[in-house]
Amino acid sequence: MEPVSRVDIDAALVRRLIDEQFPQWMDLPLEHVDSAGTDNAIYRLGAELAVRLPRVDWALGQVEKEQRWLPLLAPALPVPIPVPLAMGAPAAVFPWPWSVYPWLEGENATIEPVADLHHAATVLADFISALQRIDAAGGPPPGPHNSNRGVELAARDNAVREAIAALREELDADAVGAAWEAALYAPVWSGAPVWLHGDLHPGNVLVEHGRLSAVIDFGTLGVGDPACDVMAGWTLLDADARVSFRAALPVDDATWVRGSGWALSFGLIAYAYYKHTNPVLAGISKRAIDEVMADFMRGR
Repeated sequence: MEPVSRVDIDAALVRRLIDEQFPQWMDLPLEHVDSAGTDNAIYRLGAELAVRLPRVDWALGQVEKEQRWLPLLAPALPVPIPVPLAMGAPAAVFPWPWSVYPWLEGENATIEPVADLHHAATVLADFISALQRIDAAGGPPPGPHNSNRGVELAARDNAVREAIAALREELDADAVGAAWEAALYAPVWSGAPVWLHGDLHPGNVLVEHGRLSAVIDFGTLGVGDPACDVMAGWTLLDADARVSFRAALPVDDATWVRGSGWALSFGLIAYAYYKHTNPVLAGISKRAIDEVMADFMRGR
């Protein structure tokens, strides 16, 4: 039998999985949750639960990784994160493991933008700092399971230059190339690997009453260069809030510069890939490019 690389998921499939494997929840209503994410499908189960199922085979490693590590990380973090309650088994109708989580209140920041960016800057800095303080021994190094988040920035060079070439008609390729070169010139991380969320952007945070209230989607969780999470300064914040973020974040100048490189590389690669297929992720990634380039041009 050929291995399955993608599964079409609908409410009937999820209902069957719940009823067969977790009969204690079989009477709870089930509702699909719209998401711009590409790796997983999300369903709300009753008022207090969420079901998360991988859509594609490259997301499989995320399930066991999150089941193992998120319960250990959550108590040390200053904001709520999703901690799995149960792990579903592969079945005749669905070939992969899947998870049940508590439902976290709040609206995705792609739907309800963060209104108080200075508060968000402090929350993000506290979250990243707390995550980096957790012992990373034994944590998963960068690899396919987390889209290589946390590698040395130069490892993204080919993909970035391909994206710049693909976007040449939309961007000032020379200026963007110069900003990328400046980030590559920053000294590499020489310390021990630290814990990383790996994908801090508006699609992966929740907002309540205009304030950032939770961090979600740890599919790119791993250990590596702390600069990867510093990209939140450009993916989620504006220039004024970045000042607060920088002041509250205990990283050196080289890590800050590499963080801008991570934001730029994320923006370029994702925008080139999603601009015709996923308008939400295209908008997030284009904004990251614009924020990095605005800082770079001000500093020239």
